[in-house]
Amino acid sequence: MSYVSVDVMWTLLGAAMVFFMQAGFSLCEAGLTRAKNTGNILMKNLMDFCIGTPAFWLVGFGLMFGGSGALIGRFDPFILGEYDFGSLPKWCYVIFQTVFCATAATIVSGSMAERTKFSSYCVYSALISLVVYPVSGHWIWGGGWLSELGFHDFAGSCAVHMVGGIAACIGAATLGPRIGKYGKDGKPRAIPGHNLTAVALGVFILWFCWFGFNGCSTVSMSSDEAMLSASLIFMNTNLAAAVATCVVLVVTWIRYKKPDVSMCLNGALAGLVAITAGCDVVDPFGAFFIGLVAGGLVVASVEFFDKTAKIDDPVGAISVHGACGMFGTLAVGLFATDGGVCYGGGAKLLGVQAIGVLSVAAWVAVMMTIIFQLIKHTMGLRVEQEIEIDGLDLHEHGLASAYSGFAIHDVMGTMDINENTDLGEDNPLAATPAQMNAAVPVVRADGAASLETGMYKVAIIAKLSRFEKLKKALNELGVTGMTVTQVMGCGIQRGAGEYYRGVEMDATLLPKIKIEVVVHKIPVEEVIDTAKKVLYSGRIGDGKIFVFHVARVVKIRTGEENEKALQDVE
Repeated sequence: MSYVSVDVMWTLLGAAMVFFMQAGFSLCEAGLTRAKNTGNILMKNLMDFCIGTPAFWLVGFGLMFGGSGALIGRFDPFILGEYDFGSLPKWCYVIFQTVFCATAATIVSGSMAERTKFSSYCVYSALISLVVYPVSGHWIWGGGWLSELGFHDFAGSCAVHMVGGIAACIGAATLGPRIGKYGKDGKPRAIPGHNLTAVALGVFILWFCWFGFNGCSTVSMSSDEAMLSASLIFMNTNLAAAVATCVVLVVTWIRYKKPDVSMCLNGALAGLVAITAGCDVVDPFGAFFIGLVAGGLVVASVEFFDKTAKIDDPVGAISVHGACGMFGTLAVGLFATDGGVCYGGGAKLLGVQAIGVLSVAAWVAVMMTIIFQLIKHTMGLRVEQEIEIDGLDLHEHGLASAYSGFAIHDVMGTMDINENTDLGEDNPLAATPAQMNAAVPVVRADGAASLETGMYKVAIIAKLSRFEKLKKALNELGVTGMTVTQVMGCGIQRGAGEYYRGVEMDATLLPKIKIEVVVHKIPVEEVIDTAKKVLYSGRIGDGKIFVFHVARVVKIRTGEENEKALQDVE
């Protein structure tokens, strides 16, 4: 076997491992968000790679490697300018760079999760792969001005992770926080992910694939020097990740009184991101300290964006990839055995690294602000309130649940709309009485119960997204006691069926809310009218109201009956 064959096999192995990181990102992001958005998360990760591949092939690679001074490059995918691929065939290097581009794009998915229009996200994914990532990548890896200055980013702490992290920060800030993330007092609320097992599996996949991400970036295994370098890279990569995780374990144990599982998993990724820039030029002592700082940094950064900046990042991608990518790039100037400050090299390398970080950060921040603002003011970036509360799976993909056969539970207490999460969509459709009567029919179920008590039970089946408005409206009417349960409605309406793999489903289980109240002094018609006004949207599935006569009510604690039993006062 020739030396060229060994280099090609090594590089292609790395490409395959970096591609498999998409599986790790998918599991991490899906697990750290709510079940009702799982299908949407998986689709975004899939399309990041599938949209990014042709975009990078057609335009991005030419921009990135189209010549030593080019900012525009070449748009012909078969003419790649002046770039020297060494011993590698052209297409070997193209696919290797393609998977790195897809990684940068998919980092943004988690930070913008649970509230982004799928169509708008696809546009973003194409643009970052076409222009944003390739231009800064040209500066660093394509013979551009930063590489000429001596800027060092071996496998992409800056070129990949910081680019993705800053884009994620701009995207999440442009979207605004998820509904219910911040209370009226401005304090953040926890919105736990639904599957920590998936998160842990995703992190282990990413950790494994990072050996290819960093190690195979030598793009050679045909010399003793290359093999020694790859060995050191593997060692440093693993050590930094492990140390960062241990630091997060200790920090969260002290700060939160318990070791935080999800934060520790983020800690492993923080160490991996931070070591990526300098994994080939630092020794294990340097890797240890890089992991040490990255572990503390990721906890501080997550708290800062959550509590101070109030940028809602469901998965912590801004902190893991943005903050730790920035630190890891600067850490080269501190810990590089040749030229690092800690090894007597002076401040020159650190200064070059700082210039690179600032210039790339500025480029990405400006471009992504323009891109997201254009999307926001043309096709729209964020989904409507109702879609966000019901879940993107249902409305964006026609998927009632990514976990078919299992009940869907959500935290109703975090679904309130306030000044921190108001999207300005206060029931934009004005309803006429005729429309409301048609959309929300009232069914009076007369049983064998006595009609003399004057008490009625009103059972309302409605969308979860309307619960808070309905609860407030009933409270204002004087109804203070209610029973609330989550139910799964089974049914299909003619002409409004859903499809799975092109086949129309006979019945669909949809998450609903059932509110039951018993009234006596409050006229039942007022309860009905209030509910109809709140629930009407003009869309299929607004719900139904059932009215029952109540024959007898007994309060267990006192034995009081009927009207007295309904009064919850001493």
